[in-house]
Amino acid sequence: MLSAGAKRNLRAVNTFDRHLLREWLQILALFLVAFCGLLFVQICYDDFRDMLDAGIGLSEFARYMLITLPSFLGVVLPLALLLSLLYALTKLHRANEFTAMRTAGIGFLRLTTPIWLVGVVACGAVWWLNSTIVPWSVEQSRQFDAELQFRKQARILPPDRVGAVYSVAFEDPDARRMWFFNRYRQASPERAYGVSVSELDEHGREVRRLVAAEAWYDAGRRGWVFQAGRDLRFDAETGDQAGSEPFVDRFEPGYHEDPRLMLLTDRRPRDLSFFELHRLIRYFSKEGNSKDVPYAIRYYSIIADTLEPLIIIAIAIPFAVAGVRVNPAVGVSKAIGLFLLYYIFVNVATALAVKQWVDPLAAAWLPNAGMAVLAAFFLLRLR
Repeated sequence: MLSAGAKRNLRAVNTFDRHLLREWLQILALFLVAFCGLLFVQICYDDFRDMLDAGIGLSEFARYMLITLPSFLGVVLPLALLLSLLYALTKLHRANEFTAMRTAGIGFLRLTTPIWLVGVVACGAVWWLNSTIVPWSVEQSRQFDAELQFRKQARILPPDRVGAVYSVAFEDPDARRMWFFNRYRQASPERAYGVSVSELDEHGREVRRLVAAEAWYDAGRRGWVFQAGRDLRFDAETGDQAGSEPFVDRFEPGYHEDPRLMLLTDRRPRDLSFFELHRLIRYFSKEGNSKDVPYAIRYYSIIADTLEPLIIIAIAIPFAVAGVRVNPAVGVSKAIGLFLLYYIFVNVATALAVKQWVDPLAAAWLPNAGMAVLAAFFLLRLR
């Protein structure tokens, strides 16, 4: 049976838990709303003129906002988490509420248990955002932006040049095929123009080349259709042309290359979703070159960011609650400084990985590991 004093302490702790969570989560919600409002203004500033030029209506504008804002949540949540936690803990510390609870014999770890539990939930939320919501938002936002550009280009360009991407090159190492398009039209219906596809033997020598004026991928039949072209054959030993057959229409059922993957290879890693990064890493690893490094860094960083809420909590607690009695702003500024130091670590590790001095997986986790060690040191000093 618990003693009367222990029961009073337990009731006091439970009351303090609710009080702490109420103070923190209220300000966290306010920070999230404020940051989302700033993002809304930024999006309007960047894209509103393009939307007016494309002649979109209010419903389309609302749809664009709904699909674009979630892509920023992975960036906004950690910052809102840090600032709200610093504000709430500093407020309680200045009111001597932590001192009162510790004087009553309540351990510091027990006092901060609700914060750590929310941190674990936040880790799950970050993973869900980065693996599901943000990829969907990135892909849908890019598609919407492309639609706006198609509308603008349709007014001044010929139909075959609307939404065109120029000089697209792609290699499929598994099938031993090399593709080149002079121009690829992304607007529906999608078409490639000035197409050349080379088939190689096991020694990398060209044995066949398909050239065509137009080509497109037929998803229903799972193959490529070529129009107005020629089928060239080559002697692998000498490289001389061994045959040439013109055609009007030709369907190649063995050609399964996805045009969407072809167009991703020239995009920046930060402009790609989690799933698109994974596709490119698999593709470049098969190709056997180092082009996958920036994509691998971004991919593993998204995974490593899952633990960012716990690192932020570990940084915020010591400086917001420690014995900075003269001015709590000193501790807050130190915590924010450590948060900035974390992003410096991230950039340094990324640079080392790009130069291939560090493995991308290690580069993604080293900043988290370094900040975890620092946070553990300050937490132990706090105890």
